[in-house]
Parts: sequence; C-alpha cells; structure tokens
Amino acid sequence: MSNELLLIGSVIVVYGTVLLAYRFFGKNGMFAMTVLSTVLANIEVLLMIDAFGMEQTLGNVMFASTYLITDILSENEGEKHASRSVWLGVFASVVMLVFTQYWLLYTPAASDWAGEHIRAVFSTTPRLLLASFLGYVISQRFDVWLYHRFWKFTSAKSGNSRRFLWLRNNCATLIAQIINTVLFTFIAFAGWYDARTLISVMLASYVIFIFTSMLDTPCVYLARWMKDKGWITGD
Repeated sequence: MSNELLLIGSVIVVYGTVLLAYRFFGKNGMFAMTVLSTVLANIEVLLMIDAFGMEQTLGNVMFASTYLITDILSENEGEKHASRSVWLGVFASVVMLVFTQYWLLYTPAASDWAGEHIRAVFSTTPRLLLASFLGYVISQRFDVWLYHRFWKFTSAKSGNSRRFLWLRNNCATLIAQIINTVLFTFIAFAGWYDARTLISVMLASYVIFIFTSMLDTPCVYLARWMKDKGWITGD
C-alpha cells in the first residue's frame, strides 16, 4: 500500500477515533485522546517518509488531532476544558521524557535483545520532546486563545454565537500551526538535516496541517451536532 493511501487512511482513523471517544466518553474521552495522541506523535515523528512528492516526518496527523480535540472542547465544553487538555498533553510529554530516559540507565542482561533497539529510538527522545513540548505549549495555548477571540468577534458581529464555526476553527488552527511547524522543525532537526531538507520538512508538515485542518472542521460540526442531540455520554 502506498504512503499516500496510508496517510489518507490515518486521517480517517485518527479523527474517527477522536469522535468516537467524544461520543462515548465525553470530556474524559478527549482528555484520554490528548495523552495518547501526544505520546504516539512523539514516537511516530522519528519516521521519515516520502509522500505526495514531499519528504516528511510522520506524526503530523496524530499531532493535528490534538487541535481537533481542543477545538471540540472549546466549542462544546468551554475554554477551561480546552486549556486543561493542553496541559494534560504537556504533562504526558514530560512523563514520557522522564520514563524513557530512566529506562536507558539500566544495564542490559547478556540475553537482552530489545535494549539496543529501545536505545536507538529513545536516545533521540529528549531533543524531540523538547521541540514537541515548546511547539505544543506555545501553539496550542495560542490556538485556544485565538479560537475564543475569533468567537467573541464573530458573535458580536453576527449576533449569533453559533455562526462562523468554520472561520474560528480554521483561522485559529492554521495560524497556530505555523508557530508549531517552525518551532518544532528547527528545534528538533537543525543539525541533523541540511537547510534544504529542513525547509522541505517544514513545508510538507504545514501542507499536511492545512489538509488536516480543513478536514477537522466538519468533525467539529459533527461533534457539536452530537452534543446538541444529547448523544455525548460518559462525563
């Protein structure tokens, strides 16, 4: 199966999982998905692939789902819960960093076969997690803040707080993703790749984020519709 089809399938599966988590577990499902998405994205980002004519890291779709989560929480549950989701993601990153580095302190037994592979993966974790941490905290906090500023603006102009969801969703996410893409790419990969590859990775990541941001808008509408119908359980 081609990388392109796998990436498209990843968007469907990841976003669908977020909606299922919200449907059956409400806010708690969103919090759980934030932790899972943050941890998995930090591991997945180690893989480099070619897809759609661009060289790119994996983890973009998984990480983009955290913006979908905060937008659903912002729209349906309020800024307080969206902010809590961001801080849970930060906590998950810190815990992952501490534990993965602690594992590397052990001396492997003579019969150990997994240690060298674990070390190969997680010896790069501190720098990647620092990049992810800074990009995540700054961009996600900005995304939540900007989402609600756009909401106040559109509500005041239209007189209806439910209108222009697509505008606040896309504008807040796309602007925040620029911050995240630039911060993460240069902190994580400067010195590993040449300038041309860094720019290629950054542009490819942002193109994917544009694509995923456009797709997450109908998901936010669907989540709001489920909330209106009283279908959200588990809170």
